[in-house]
Amino acid sequence: MALRSSLALLRLDNRRLLGKLAVVAALMFGFGYAMVPMYRAICEALGVNVLSSPEKGSAPRSSQVDLSRTITVEFDANARGPWDFKPAQRSVQVHPGELTTVMYEFRNVQGRTMAAQAIPSYAPQVAQAHFTKVECFCFNQWTLKPGEAKQWPVVFVIDPKLPKDVSTITLSYTFFEVGGKVPAAPGSRV
Repeated sequence: MALRSSLALLRLDNRRLLGKLAVVAALMFGFGYAMVPMYRAICEALGVNVLSSPEKGSAPRSSQVDLSRTITVEFDANARGPWDFKPAQRSVQVHPGELTTVMYEFRNVQGRTMAAQAIPSYAPQVAQAHFTKVECFCFNQWTLKPGEAKQWPVVFVIDPKLPKDVSTITLSYTFFEVGGKVPAAPGSRV
């Protein structure tokens, strides 16, 4: 009889455990099912909203472009040598986070082939950490034949985390000849 009662208690314990496990499984399923609406609510509250599509008739908008701010970017060019070097435009108005392209013009006015490179600098200095160049002629050294003219782009974006008190950035390039890359000028001693 003791064996039967212990088996009955064991079966009862197993049924209770099975009931508890079924409740836990149902709760887990319900929580997983509720995650999608909860995720949507969190994304909308934080402004991320990656699950919903734009309303009909509205253009998709990048959440990384800060349309509330306008930054003036001024361009400066300094040449260390006898060639022409200048930006195609002196300044642009951009929104932080907006991809922008500006062209620079180069012309070798020497009677010989030259190799040169540009080095950038920024004002104010704090802007350098927030000014990202995606493409720039300053990444490479260039060879220009006598009289050759070129246009090269600077493609950049300004990080929206740029301090709010910065409203103007000056991007300045110094273009200088790279020695040892091309033959020396006629009449010069090596």
